[in-house]
Amino acid sequence: MGEQAPLPRDFLELSADCGSDPLRVQGPGGNTSIKLGETLWIKASGTELANALDQDIFVAVDRVIALSEAKGAGDGTCQAAILDPERGLRPSIETTFHALIDWPVVAHTHSVATLVHATSDQGLDAAREKLNGLPAAFVPYRKPGRPLTEAIAAEMTPNVQVFVLGNHGLIVAGDSAPDVATLMCEVEIRLAVPIVTDGATPQSDAPDGFVWLNTSAVAQDKRLFSLATTGSYYPDHVVFLGPALPTKPVDGAPACLIEGQGLAIRADATSAQRAMAQCLSDVLTRLPPSWTPNAIGSEAEAELLNWDAENYRQALAARKS
Repeated sequence: MGEQAPLPRDFLELSADCGSDPLRVQGPGGNTSIKLGETLWIKASGTELANALDQDIFVAVDRVIALSEAKGAGDGTCQAAILDPERGLRPSIETTFHALIDWPVVAHTHSVATLVHATSDQGLDAAREKLNGLPAAFVPYRKPGRPLTEAIAAEMTPNVQVFVLGNHGLIVAGDSAPDVATLMCEVEIRLAVPIVTDGATPQSDAPDGFVWLNTSAVAQDKRLFSLATTGSYYPDHVVFLGPALPTKPVDGAPACLIEGQGLAIRADATSAQRAMAQCLSDVLTRLPPSWTPNAIGSEAEAELLNWDAENYRQALAARKS
């Protein structure tokens, strides 16, 4: 088994700081990278940024090979670029955009403040105004992996350091980890939005095998209930919770929304599933009433789950019945 090379302490601290803040990263979401010579170190798939200071969560890939995959070579997974396969770690599916963005340090988060803006046309317009003066670009939604990398390439110029990803999240890049941390803080401050919808404690017991999550506004507010049960708005929601939340317990669905009561999650749900359920509440309860979020749609959901489109539609119908 190989050993991880020592990485700069400030880079590890940036990674852990992002991963420890649920308003920026939820569970195994998000990723960071650092380019050292011809080697790109990136968070390994399935690991958590919160553990960056305590565990070996980064995998080394050949930067040249990864960049070639960003531009269309190979299969886009960058597994062919792994320098130490004996460690058993796979690079993030988003390694290609880390290779493409020509800054030494890159941090990608699923920032709640960014998601509030990046899921609606009104929010994106507001974000453009709020980020005026920063080296920012806006990227339309594409499936994570090479499709997203290609969309980033279309908007990228040498000076861009901030990428707002439609229905996805935020990328901040810079010359050093402290530079990235400072710029990310500035973006978060400018995009900060308060909670505008509160809920009360559910007045009934959760369904059998479920517990109430410590948030209820998405179930008690009619608008938010409709949004949460008719669409999904960013990739990790689909990956960890499935598509739009069902309104009753459904086999295979880790969470459900009981109208007028609360958000119920299975008692044996994973920490990642709990984090994503909380993220949905964090996003929707900050959504200004005049903003209408755009769901990613059933085709994008099927892509994320690697399902045949027709089989996916049938499964989706079964969840709603």
